[in-house]
Amino acid sequence: MSISLDEVRHVAKLARLEMGEADLVALQSELNALLGHFQDINAIDVTGCQPKPHAVPRQNVWADDEPVFGLPREAALQNAAAAKAGLFLVPTIIED
Repeated sequence: MSISLDEVRHVAKLARLEMGEADLVALQSELNALLGHFQDINAIDVTGCQPKPHAVPRQNVWADDEPVFGLPREAALQNAAAAKAGLFLVPTIIED
């Protein structure tokens, strides 16, 4: 199976691509090479191979749910643009 130059023009038109004749011929060549690779893949005998849902084995990794202390308040507020009474000060976005 190969793609004709008219089919490449049609697809380029549908994609609203403005391409010169040289670009269309190059794209036709690349698409035909790609189809050739797909034909090679289809020719592989896979009888007896079970389909796999994933390419690599999957395994959940669970961390122990143990409480840990976070940043001290002083360290969290250290780089704040504005702070007051141990809280971040931010601009008001809701007016009364």
